[in-house]
Amino acid sequence: MKFINIDGININYKLEGEGKPVILLHGWGQNLQMMDYIFNHLKSNFKVLSFDFVGHGKSDEPFEPWGVKEYTDNLSKLIKIFNMEEPILIGHSFGCRVAITYASSNKVNKMILTGAAGIKPKRGIDYKIKVYTFKTLKKIVSLIGSKEMVESLSKKFGSSDYKNTTGVMRQTFVKVVNDDVSEILEKVTCSTLLVWGEHDEAVDVSYGKIMEEKMKDAALVIFENDNHFAYYNQWQRFNLVIDAMLEKDKI
Repeated sequence: MKFINIDGININYKLEGEGKPVILLHGWGQNLQMMDYIFNHLKSNFKVLSFDFVGHGKSDEPFEPWGVKEYTDNLSKLIKIFNMEEPILIGHSFGCRVAITYASSNKVNKMILTGAAGIKPKRGIDYKIKVYTFKTLKKIVSLIGSKEMVESLSKKFGSSDYKNTTGVMRQTFVKVVNDDVSEILEKVTCSTLLVWGEHDEAVDVSYGKIMEEKMKDAALVIFENDNHFAYYNQWQRFNLVIDAMLEKDKI
């Protein structure tokens, strides 16, 4: 276990191998261990960096709520520190938000994105009523109730990811999920492979099709009968897909 301090925040990471740089970006609420199948597979042919996002795993929490911009800025600093310019980015879910944002304004060799979050879904009237009700009740309870009552309300109305966070990370989560990459997808020019579970319950495969259409050089591969963690459930197949994408980049 190694740590690097960036702007007063300790970040847990591991870096192994030689060759073209590959950076692994895990999903929200996860840690670098979720990317170990990929890390161990690639380290013999690439220089591979895997790290815990700030506020995840063994990395410190941010001093104030972060959004995708701050996470992307942090990635940029890691890239400079470890001399990994024009990297290959491999991300899952939330990690894909950061990858897409970085790739929209920086040189990236290639990207492999799985279960990519980032397109803000269109919500129906039931969802809007639920959110309005929650915000109204929270405001009332905050004025007349206790912290315990506010937390109870959050658990009743919030998503599982929202419920599993507290303090600055809960505020960070709200900022992150309200970020929408739709407008920057066309700025991503590197070759991008999108891998989706057919029955992804967190990010519907229809968003993968939108990304494939809007990005300049993207292709979508669907893992049948699998979910948001298809890359992990079928890690051997996913590694074969990676090999096909990165064959010419190996040392």
